[in-house]
Amino acid sequence: MSEPMSEVFEVRRVAVLGAGKMGGTLARALLDAGVVAPADVTATTRTAARREAVARELGVRTVPDNALAVADADIVLLAVKPQTAVTVLEEIRDRLRPDQLLVSILAGVPLAHLEAHLPEGIPVVRAMPNTPALVNAGMTVVCGGRAATAAHVLAARSLFTHLGRVLVLDESYFDAVTGLSASGPAFLYIVIEALAEGGVKMGLPRNVAIELAAQTCLGAGKMTIETGDHPALLKDAVTTPAGCTVDGILQLEEGGLRVTLIKAVVEAARRARELVE
Repeated sequence: MSEPMSEVFEVRRVAVLGAGKMGGTLARALLDAGVVAPADVTATTRTAARREAVARELGVRTVPDNALAVADADIVLLAVKPQTAVTVLEEIRDRLRPDQLLVSILAGVPLAHLEAHLPEGIPVVRAMPNTPALVNAGMTVVCGGRAATAAHVLAARSLFTHLGRVLVLDESYFDAVTGLSASGPAFLYIVIEALAEGGVKMGLPRNVAIELAAQTCLGAGKMTIETGDHPALLKDAVTTPAGCTVDGILQLEEGGLRVTLIKAVVEAARRARELVE
């Protein structure tokens, strides 16, 4: 990453290339927070129907041409499918300027791969958000490329704070981040589903069981973050001697839940490493 620059990178206009779920969510969050006005956002999508829907829902300008979209933007958010990244970068490379910032949210696509298809000196920040960003409870990790300054990274970080929590980490951690926080919601949905099934088995209505399980997971996560205590300490606070919780934990350990979740994260991280190989 380049040396820090003293001035703040000012965000006035944003281009969203690929206004799908994540791209559209970030655009909506920036609009809701007043970071940009609808007139200052230009979005692209693959289909005319989707462009019409985005324009109607967000009130932003939509165009079919990626190169046209980036022309006046301060920040270009690259939110297309990873498989189309090279095609889109080739479309916009001659329109990008060093005074702009490209922010990529493409899973498994490293900075070096992005920069190889761009002119020298274009600042790039890589971000890895997750789907709870859709409800402003996301976890995003960002890192800067060769031409990105501290101000560029700060600008990108500020964008994603509107979707939840943000960390700045070295890119060497990104495969692990993908396996844990990006894939992790899917693993936890299975945990929520399984807890709810247990509740149903014991006589709870399904909708009640799902709400109890989901709120319990939400609360446990909030306790972990806000107290700063190690999860083991929080677990011990619930696990009273000779109580019912310890019997449940015994079943979890016997069933290999801990090892299975570890393996799930490791395997997802390994797969992330292979996406662009």
